[in-house]
Amino acid sequence: MPYVLISTQIRLEVGPTMVGDEHSDPHLMSILGATKRNTLGNNFCEYFVNDAPRVVLDKLESLGYRVVSMTGVGQTLVWCLHRE
Repeated sequence: MPYVLISTQIRLEVGPTMVGDEHSDPHLMSILGATKRNTLGNNFCEYFVNDAPRVVLDKLESLGYRVVSMTGVGQTLVWCLHRE
């Protein structure tokens, strides 16, 4: 899976960080130390880590991922990464 989206809410910029959805690569999620959660009211699961986004970005860079774009959506920060 060459693309990864990570996000966090602005008031939680020290973590936790959302690192994947229920269809994300389980091996990559294991490397990141992510756990799958189902938030009350959602009919889907997401993977989270307790690390700050900066720590997650460092880990993904060491695995060959590069930031393609970053944006703010309301009170959420989102990064899109790609690996060749």
